[in-house]
Amino acid sequence: MTLAAASVLLPSAVRAEDLLQVFRDARSYDAQFGAARFALQAGLEKLPQGRALILPTLGLTSSFTRTNLDIEGRGNNPSPSTTRTFNTATYQFTLSQPIYRPQNSAQYSQAEYQVRQAEAVFGQAAQDLAVRSAQAYFDVLSAQDTLALVRAQKAAISEQLAQAKRNFEVGTATITDTHEAQARYDLSTAQEISAQSDLEVKQRTLQQVTGKAYDKLRPLRSDVKLSPPNPNNMQSWVEIAEKQSFPVLIQEAASEIAGLEVKRARAANYPTVDLVASIGQTNQTGSNISATGSLLTPTAVGVQLAVPLYQGGAINSREREAAANFEKSKQDLENARRASALSSRQSYLGVINGIAQVSALEAALVSSQSALDSNKLGYEVGVRINIDVLNAQQQLFSTRRDLATARYNTITNYLKLKAAAGSLREEDLAEVNKALQF
Repeated sequence: MTLAAASVLLPSAVRAEDLLQVFRDARSYDAQFGAARFALQAGLEKLPQGRALILPTLGLTSSFTRTNLDIEGRGNNPSPSTTRTFNTATYQFTLSQPIYRPQNSAQYSQAEYQVRQAEAVFGQAAQDLAVRSAQAYFDVLSAQDTLALVRAQKAAISEQLAQAKRNFEVGTATITDTHEAQARYDLSTAQEISAQSDLEVKQRTLQQVTGKAYDKLRPLRSDVKLSPPNPNNMQSWVEIAEKQSFPVLIQEAASEIAGLEVKRARAANYPTVDLVASIGQTNQTGSNISATGSLLTPTAVGVQLAVPLYQGGAINSREREAAANFEKSKQDLENARRASALSSRQSYLGVINGIAQVSALEAALVSSQSALDSNKLGYEVGVRINIDVLNAQQQLFSTRRDLATARYNTITNYLKLKAAAGSLREEDLAEVNKALQF
């Protein structure tokens, strides 16, 4: 999407932050994104854990025992009672190398998809952060616009109220004009309070994402031009979203993991074969039957076969459970594709309709300004009444507010469209940033 605008240089005494800086602040502060970053680190460890299942394992055991043996003679010609003390020190190295363990192989393959899944989850979190940052940024701008327009409307109504009072005093208008203007003024005061409260809420929401309170944010340029997304075809975006959106990638990985879980559960019925080897040493200074010490060094190499026969039906039950979960994962994948397609359609229509709405509101703004000028002139010459001027003012300020909101919503929907397609990047925020005043 191209956001083109005339080059405008606006000096400012207070440094205003732009969207890109707000996003970078959020990336280093947001707790939700920080949790996703550590979740990715944890997920990446699945691969070495899976690889370990097909690699050899080596262990060492060691012990030291000191024995006190009391010997007491018995019988007709007993030996004299004695006490003998001896030590026994042992150690043993053991090696086990899986030769045939289909369960381990399936779990290793699962680890590869678990890593893909963790990366996709993190990618989704990054895109969510970009959208949340932009949404919070433009929500603040929208709230600021609303407050500024309410205050401008209040000032205009105040002038109209003063004029109505003067006209009443000189007898050229009725008290009704004064009452109507006073009612509009009181209403605008209430609206100002509400707008101020809403702005504070929006500022706190942005602060929750970025950890900073900004004195000033760069607004959109008033002459910004919004163009359709590229490609300008809804079905193309739908097809992209169904293939590469992060929710789809997450569920694709989950489906592969579930399919491999079926293989792993089925493999529990198969025999396993391991290469086992051990070497050790036992050093004794004596024993229960001999006062003479010994040094033993046993070494063993062999193949170990284990055949599962019956475990109370647990293996078959796990296999059925895994098969059901696999079917569930396929339905979850289909649901993710449909949800991504719907999200891309909604966002695409939001952009296209938003552009049309902006164009219509720009024309309506010109018309509303002309209507206000005409009503003011008509009121001065006596062909219009005060309520006509107040209504024209209301229409003008409402149009200005709706135009600003439509621009913000269109840009936000564009970012959501890119996110639905799994292609939202920091470069897209930088492109939007060019539409801000600098």
